[in-house]
Amino acid sequence: PQSIEPEYYYRYAQSLKAVNNYVKADEILAQFYKMNSSDLRAQLAKSQQDYLEVIKRNSGRYEIENAGINSPMSDYGSAYFDGKVIFATARDTGSLSTRRHHWNGQSFTNLYSAEMGDAGTLANPSKFSKVLNTKYHESTPIFTKDGKTVYFTRNNYLDGKKGKDSKRTTLLKLYKATINENNDWTDVKELPFNSDEYSVAHPALSPDEKTLYFASDMPGTLGQSDLWKVALQGEDSYGTPENLGKSINTEGRETFPFITSDNELYFASEGHPGLGGLDVFTAKAAGNGTFDKVQNVGEPINSTK
Repeated sequence: PQSIEPEYYYRYAQSLKAVNNYVKADEILAQFYKMNSSDLRAQLAKSQQDYLEVIKRNSGRYEIENAGINSPMSDYGSAYFDGKVIFATARDTGSLSTRRHHWNGQSFTNLYSAEMGDAGTLANPSKFSKVLNTKYHESTPIFTKDGKTVYFTRNNYLDGKKGKDSKRTTLLKLYKATINENNDWTDVKELPFNSDEYSVAHPALSPDEKTLYFASDMPGTLGQSDLWKVALQGEDSYGTPENLGKSINTEGRETFPFITSDNELYFASEGHPGLGGLDVFTAKAAGNGTFDKVQNVGEPINSTK
């Protein structure tokens, strides 16, 4: 029979987890290790065979409720701004809603705003900004503490022009915009480390707002997408992007970073041992630009999905 690439063993293990068959999934991951022992995902699975017990110990700390503003379409990528929650949604995108972006499978999205009640419930969703929203895909905004600057993800589209890579695919880029005295968003600029040949997406700000974290598959990426960081050196001045390294990134997907006020990194990964698909993980900053051991945040935030 024709030989099967090791990657399909990993995907099969993920599929088994999705149907709650962890015993068989672990057997397949053991085979994956034998075939590809240099793979970080294989090494993590080998060294963390008690991952289900660890996840169980980390579970039960949260209660999940429907936020009240979800639609039949995709709703994700939330941020806080001016007492409201800003989020990405594929509702009301007309004929484009059936088109899907190849990098994350999502329909084209716009940024919406929702009012936040005392108990965290959300209400009255409405389009956030005509300047930031285009006919293509906007998502995952992050705002500076003073509320004057936003960084956000958009398809490669600026001033009515759509960019494409050498395969004629429109990828994701990071943009920033500033608010003027009339509370209008203006001066949309793309960040200088974007490219027409790879995606850069999902920004997060460090507590001191001197570092921007993001996801990308730029050269130097270990897997399908990695977490990166770049120094914010002043007005439209940036350092060189740095990969967060093998303690965080794997040959799979790491994406959707978020940094808390205590300098803890939260992110989604399918490469670290989890319950299935993308799980949420956390790691504390070690103070020298690295992060301590990655922890799965457990159920009910994570599941077989």
